[in-house]
Amino acid sequence: MTTAFAPRTRIRPGSIGGVRVGRRAAWALVGLLVALTLVALLARLLAPYDPVQPAGGLSLPPLSPDHLLGTDQIGRDLLSRTLLGVQASWFSALAVVASGLLIGGAVGLVAGAAGGWVDAVLMRVTDLFLALPGALVAIAIVAALGPGLGNTLLGVAVVWWPYYARIIRGETVALAARPHLEAARLAGAGRIRLVARHLLPGVVPTAIVTASLDIGNVVLLLAGLSFLGLGQPAPAPELGADTARALSQLLSHWWVPGIPGIAVLVLSLVANIGGDGIRNLLPVRR
Repeated sequence: MTTAFAPRTRIRPGSIGGVRVGRRAAWALVGLLVALTLVALLARLLAPYDPVQPAGGLSLPPLSPDHLLGTDQIGRDLLSRTLLGVQASWFSALAVVASGLLIGGAVGLVAGAAGGWVDAVLMRVTDLFLALPGALVAIAIVAALGPGLGNTLLGVAVVWWPYYARIIRGETVALAARPHLEAARLAGAGRIRLVARHLLPGVVPTAIVTASLDIGNVVLLLAGLSFLGLGQPAPAPELGADTARALSQLLSHWWVPGIPGIAVLVLSLVANIGGDGIRNLLPVRR
């Protein structure tokens, strides 16, 4: 956190964490993101066992014969459960980010392009949602509707779109003030043409970069809700829920709760560094 006594660290374009990287490094980071998506997509084919049925001895350690990551407290293969948990977490996060980007992006684009009372009304509604504690609102929605993946995604999506609305609205207003937009207006271009030909293409890179950097945060939030029992009901494989159910074994059989937790960490880390790679490849206005 920056304080009044600490100088701000300026992150330069084409850098990750202040360290300058080239396009090859950025493409490598994006490649990690693509590889993770392929693993999640093919999880059912890669899983060696049924993730909900016992397949071996109880709490076998990692690198056991026939069980690369061991088994859990009732003999289910941890590699299979982790792969299916990664699939659920990854595509759930993508669904939340995509819905938030579509809703928030549309609100922000309309507000920034229309201006006047339309902008004022839409931004006050956005501010109302931003003022609410997002995690608590998501928990309240899921608790009211009942546990389940669909209700969890709905609860998180409701509190996630305002961030995109604010960012896209600011980008739209900045683009609308540029000289070539003023020239297009003077040439007789209508508002719909300006939005479709100039504003929308201009905000797309910023929207994609913002969304890619948000996926890791959504993964963590969904894992937290699952940890609290607000995700899919048992015995569905889910990383947060599997960690919570096996916490009592942390000292005796650390891998049973530890491997799903490590998977959440890896998902969030790959999402963040992949987002950094996308940021350095797209021509975002600085």
